[in-house]
Amino acid sequence: MVKTRAITAMPSLALYTLLGLSARTLPAQVSPEVQRHIDKIAGCLPGPVVVKSDPDVCHSLKERMAEMHVPGVSIAVVHNGVIEWAQGFGVAQLEGKPVTADTLFQAGSISKPVAAMAALHLVQQGKLSLDVDINQSLTSWKVPASAAAPGATVTLRELLTHTAGFTVHGFPGYAADETVPTLLQVLNGEKPANTPPIRLESPPASKWNYSGGGYTIMQQLVLDVSRQPFPKLLHDTVLAPIGMAHSTYQQPLPAELRGSAASPYNEDGTPVKGGAHTYPEMAAAGLWTTPSDLAHYIIENQHSLRGEDNHVLSRDMTKEMMTAGQGNWGLGLQIGGSASKPYFSHSGVNAGFESLFVGYEQDGEGAVVMTNAQGGTRLAYEVMSSIAAEYQWPDFKPAVRAAVKVDSGVLAHYVGTYELAPTFSIVVTLDKDQLMAQATNQPNVPIFSESEKLFFLKIVDAQIEFVKDDKGNVSSLVLHQNGHDTKGLKK
Repeated sequence: MVKTRAITAMPSLALYTLLGLSARTLPAQVSPEVQRHIDKIAGCLPGPVVVKSDPDVCHSLKERMAEMHVPGVSIAVVHNGVIEWAQGFGVAQLEGKPVTADTLFQAGSISKPVAAMAALHLVQQGKLSLDVDINQSLTSWKVPASAAAPGATVTLRELLTHTAGFTVHGFPGYAADETVPTLLQVLNGEKPANTPPIRLESPPASKWNYSGGGYTIMQQLVLDVSRQPFPKLLHDTVLAPIGMAHSTYQQPLPAELRGSAASPYNEDGTPVKGGAHTYPEMAAAGLWTTPSDLAHYIIENQHSLRGEDNHVLSRDMTKEMMTAGQGNWGLGLQIGGSASKPYFSHSGVNAGFESLFVGYEQDGEGAVVMTNAQGGTRLAYEVMSSIAAEYQWPDFKPAVRAAVKVDSGVLAHYVGTYELAPTFSIVVTLDKDQLMAQATNQPNVPIFSESEKLFFLKIVDAQIEFVKDDKGNVSSLVLHQNGHDTKGLKK
C-alpha cells in the first residue's frame, strides 16, 4: 500500500519460480458439477447488506465488474482440502488478453502473512525468538528510543500481531518514474521515501494498531539474521516448499515476467500511471502471486494444523500462528469465525490491485479473490459471499436489514460533521429525503433507516447510530462495524 541498487534483480530465480508450475496446481478439466458451482457463483453476487423485500438482491459478476470498473478478477476455491477450481474473468489489460488462472497480481498486504511464515521458520531454527528484544538481532538498524514509550523493547511477536506500537499504516509504493529508496531510507523516512519515519507511537503490547511499518522492521530483522536477499529467502523457505510456483517477492517485477502480469487500474477505470508500483517494503506489500498459489498457502496451513506435510512450520508453530490475540489477530493473520469453525484471512490493497483470501482451519475449505482495480475489495467480498453460500460456509453471509420510513424533518437534525478521530470524520448531508454519509477520503453514499436513530449502509455491513444529549439535541454518532463501536462527536 520501485530503479535502485537496493532492489536486487534476480531473473534466474524468477524464471525458476514461475516455470516450476506443478501438474497438481489445477484440475485439468472441471466436472459438470463444479461448472455448475462456478456458474452459480458468477451469476449471483449478493451485496454485503440485503434489504428485506428488495427483489434486486444480487447481480452477476460481469455486471458488478462493469459497475465498479474492475477489468479483471481471478478466483481459486479450495474444497475438501484441494483446489477444486481456479478461473480468470475479464481482462488483464483493457482491450488486451484475458485473465487466466496463471495471471500474476500484486497481493498488497497479503504479502504479510506469507512473509510472517518465513520469520516463524527462522524462529523454529533458533535464529530468532518471538519474545526477545529485536534490537538484539538487528544489526543494520535499531529501533530508536521514543518519548511515547520510554525504555520500551519490541518483540517479533508484537511486530507480527500489530501490537508493537509503530507508525505507518501502509505504503503507496513508487511509480515507474520515481526513484526508489533503500529499506533503511524507508525505516528512517529519508528521501526519496514517501512515508514518514517508522517510529514507536505507543508502548508495545498496549493496543492493537495495524502497522505496515512494523512489518518493514520485520523485513530488516530477517535480512540481518539470514543475510540473504529477501526474495530468495522467501522463495527458499516458503514459496517453493509449499508449491507457490507462480509467486515472487521481487520488486520491481523482472521484465521477463511482466507479460504474465495484470495491469493495475484506478477506481474510475483509468490505468494507474506508469503501471504497477514498486514496493521496497516487500514483507508488507511486495508479493506477486496468483489465487492458485495462495490456495496452496491455505492448504499448507490446513495440513500443518493436522500435523501433515508441515513443509514450513511445525504443527505447534502453526497453531501459535493461528491463535487470536488483541484485535483477533494471530501472527500475521486475522482470525474469525466461531470457536468451533475458525477461519484465517487477510486482505490486500496496493495501487490498482485489491485482493482477499479466507481459509477455514478445519474441513479444508477456503477461497482467494484477486482483482486489478482500486475498489476491488468490495467486489472480492461479494464474490466471497457468493462462494460461501454455494459451498455452505457458516460465515460471510450478507446482513439482512429492514428499512423503515423516517420523516425528512427528523433526518435534518442529523446533518453535520462528526469527528471519530483527528484525521477521520463522517459528514452527514440530506439530499431531498435521502440521508447521505461521506467518510474521509471515501465516496458519498446513502444510508437507510432501521429506526428513527439507527441507520445502515448497503455497500458495507456497517450501522450508524445517532445519539442525543440530555437536551434532545443530536450530539454524536456511533459507527458500528466489524464488532467495533466508534464514537464521533458532532462539530
